Amino acid sequence: MAKQNDYFIASTAGLVTALFLMPVLLNLDALNAFYAIGVFVLIPVLWMAGILLGRILSKWMRFFAQFSKFAVVGFLNAAIDFGILNGLSLFTGAVSGFIIGGVNAPGFIIASINSYFWNRLWVFPQTNGEGKFADFPKFALISILGVILNSLVVIYFTTYVHQFGFSDKVWLNAAKAIASAIVLTWNFVGYKFFAFK
Repeated sequence: MAKQNDYFIASTAGLVTALFLMPVLLNLDALNAFYAIGVFVLIPVLWMAGILLGRILSKWMRFFAQFSKFAVVGFLNAAIDFGILNGLSLFTGAVSGFIIGGVNAPGFIIASINSYFWNRLWVFPQTNGEGKFADFPKFALISILGVILNSLVVIYFTTYVHQFGFSDKVWLNAAKAIASAIVLTWNFVGYKFFAFK
């Protein structure tokens, strides 16, 4: 069940999400004042609405309250991951090839560490009396396999798949979105049934 502070946490996560979307918009040549202001207003509201929807749906299926929190954390982590990838791509000029795997990894790693704390403390809070970080080794294993899978998918799509007329920067973000969708399932199952069991 959602608590009142869940809405505050969701709006804070929304603001941080918006902040990390700025390098993405900049790299895609889509950053302007209108988009920036819209992102900083709209995303926190959407994240709070997601928590409310999870609360409503949890009356029929309890897991929706937890899943709505997981979705907020997931979008925050995706923004961190995409933001750092796009910032590093801007800095290095890398958009494909095996080097993009190295450019991709830091954002995924930082997003995974962020994910651990948000998931441990908010989405899957500890109730069995163990220390807050007792499950970190299991979490690290799921995340290490996740970063390898994520980077391999990004390398594959940016290097070996036809871009269908998209620019290199847009295709990089499309490849990252595909990789993120694949790893989302891996992470949720791994975190719920192994790391935070």
